[in-house]
Amino acid sequence: MTADTRPGLRISVVGLAGAGKSTCASLIEEYARDKGLAHARIKLAAPLYDLQDEVYRRAGAVLREGAQDQVLMEALADAMRRIRPDSLVADFTARLAGTDADLVVNDDLRDPHVDAPALRGHGFRVLRITCDEEVRRQRLAGRGDPSRADRSTREIDLITPDAVIDNGADLDTYRSAVHTLLGSWL
Repeated sequence: MTADTRPGLRISVVGLAGAGKSTCASLIEEYARDKGLAHARIKLAAPLYDLQDEVYRRAGAVLREGAQDQVLMEALADAMRRIRPDSLVADFTARLAGTDADLVVNDDLRDPHVDAPALRGHGFRVLRITCDEEVRRQRLAGRGDPSRADRSTREIDLITPDAVIDNGADLDTYRSAVHTLLGSWL
């Protein structure tokens, strides 16, 4: 069976930086573990993280584990898309083909023109995460990223979600909303 015809659930979590996409992906993985489902998290931006690490290494600078230099990441994405518009999603698709997980989650879809249609074509449902702007800013301030930028999400509203969850409450409320949605999708 190919990756495109394999039964299971594929979810792409979208939203602005700091809305709680990575937390949502972790909650989805938690749900999968609880239900005994094989799961995988596949990032579209994996090549960008690799390149970011190499740029910092070559610059002789230290980048904290998990940190994002968002200005650099946007520049790298722009360069890759200029060279080949589908470069990120082609790399993603190759990695997707290598998984046989029952539940696949992606938490970094931003491009509505090339990447989103490709993920839809591979059976992904889109879950939009929102939260109050002040809450989002506080979360971002606590992350310690060397730079912040929102340009890559300027067209996020062009990606039509299958569901929307607000992440403005406590973690237990968020978990309950995510798990309830997953139960309705499985």
